[in-house]
Amino acid sequence: MRYFRLMLALFAVVPPASGVAQQVARGDRAILEIAPTLKSGEFVWAPELSADGPSLAIVNLETQRLILFRNGVPIAASTISSGKTGHETPTGVFTILQKRQEHYSKTYNNASMPNMQRLTWKGIALHAGNLPGYPASHGCIRLPMKFSSLLFGASSLGMTVVITSIPVTPSFANAPDLAVDQAASPQEPLANAPYEWRPERASGDAITSVVISTADQRAIVLRDGVQIGSAPVRVAGRVDAPFAYVLRAWDETGQHWLKLQYAGAGGSMEVSSEEGKRFEAPTMFRHAVATVLRPGSVVIVTPQSLKAGDPGKSVTVIENDESSTR
Repeated sequence: MRYFRLMLALFAVVPPASGVAQQVARGDRAILEIAPTLKSGEFVWAPELSADGPSLAIVNLETQRLILFRNGVPIAASTISSGKTGHETPTGVFTILQKRQEHYSKTYNNASMPNMQRLTWKGIALHAGNLPGYPASHGCIRLPMKFSSLLFGASSLGMTVVITSIPVTPSFANAPDLAVDQAASPQEPLANAPYEWRPERASGDAITSVVISTADQRAIVLRDGVQIGSAPVRVAGRVDAPFAYVLRAWDETGQHWLKLQYAGAGGSMEVSSEEGKRFEAPTMFRHAVATVLRPGSVVIVTPQSLKAGDPGKSVTVIENDESSTR
């Protein structure tokens, strides 16, 4: 359907970078500081910063970097090489559909794609490859060989991968109101509106994410690529380009989110305290969504329609239909 199409005890830097070991020892935020200093082919790997939990990869096409989060904590960063002009890597929110340590391209002369992790059935994947220091692939995201192997071992099918073109480090954000369980308000027009909620359609172990269309004034809830919920939603303010909230952690102090604008012009990703109050939705729908989100979940907001046949430009948000392979 259309909405599937509308839509990061050891550390290592290879080659070694001066002072990196000391920086990593300062904590997880050092990963974000190290990432911009890496030279082509280098990476930093510090899994001890978060030993367990769901993972999320954020790929930045502008800075040619990948940041890996585990349980919301940045544990690794790497240089990449994305699609060159004419073969641009698509932006959006993806999940890992397939993993193969040994893989060869069916499209490009049987080219070797070690540690391949497929993001779309039309040929976009993470894999080891040449990193010249600039975009040079046919759309895939090339990684240093050793890093690709480490990432392959640390990831799993269904892991979320966000690809953005905005040259800004993700910022910490307040929770979007749609994802917060709140008491009903008599002033809220959509508080008692009808909605659909069928969580039994997909396994509860899979990551759950939400897509909101301001054109349709509707939200859909996806688990493992299957729609399990839908409701009317209103978003205050103008939305000109897609953006996403990523749940990085949920602890005794509450939800901790990152905000990403993954298409359109660059700019700040800072989030005001009022931004989380932009969404109106049925009260019990918000409650249901809050019960199924976990670190790694994504709330995507797009100005485009989710309806079949809409003429707007596609931005991929999760693809699960196997129509072709590369």
